[in-house]
Amino acid sequence: MADPLAEVEFLARSHNRIEILATLAADAYTRRELGDAVDASQPTIGRVLNDLSERGWVDYDGERYAATVTGAYVADGITALRDRLATETRLRPIVDYFPTAAVDVGLDAFADASITTPSTPRPNAPIERMTELLAATDRARLVSHAFNRDKLELLHERAGDGSVTVEGVFAREAIDAIAADDRLAALLGDLLSTPDTEIRVTDEEIPFAVELTDDRTHFLLRDEAGVVRGSLDTADQRVREWAETAFRRYWENASQVSAGDIQSSVR
Repeated sequence: MADPLAEVEFLARSHNRIEILATLAADAYTRRELGDAVDASQPTIGRVLNDLSERGWVDYDGERYAATVTGAYVADGITALRDRLATETRLRPIVDYFPTAAVDVGLDAFADASITTPSTPRPNAPIERMTELLAATDRARLVSHAFNRDKLELLHERAGDGSVTVEGVFAREAIDAIAADDRLAALLGDLLSTPDTEIRVTDEEIPFAVELTDDRTHFLLRDEAGVVRGSLDTADQRVREWAETAFRRYWENASQVSAGDIQSSVR
């Protein structure tokens, strides 16, 4: 009996083997058609077809090649593994800072996510990505354990000119930190006075910082010391549904904050 790991190694050693097997699992092809469908030379295609045929993964009816039942089964598994590893590789720089225990969505939902990390020329790149998304949206819904200055300043400007609707739920310590700074407290008070803004506060733990904009769900990622280590945003509907459910739950159990509350805190 063939060693399963040896078979995985056989496929993994050649991108062409995986591509040709997956292509034939989707449809039948002549050898010439297969050459148009995959990026490989005819001699390479011939060698791969022989290798796959020896394992019973490909059949030839005299005109076209197609994956057998077992070939299609193997193709499904190896491409799923390849895609998982591609996702893991992309997420690796930020996964330690992502609140996976609190975000009840499989990692495959983040396969196409936009990931932003600090760099030497752009140390504030994650914050810049956050403000880019908030600057382009008509409606911002936020749930967060923190309320940073950049976010507050942008929302203050946009809500002030009536270009965005703001609904936010923040941990009490986040609002208290704003209220303790005279300038930021004044900005928050102004923001709360705009007609399309409502901010609520909760004593519940919020283990993430997430913004829902028009078409993206964005996470700002911090380490245990509160230092921003990256950001992740996606248009995946599974992530969006999770975020909307999380927002509603925190929103319904939180208390509204008024401009007067902030003014009282400052005094």
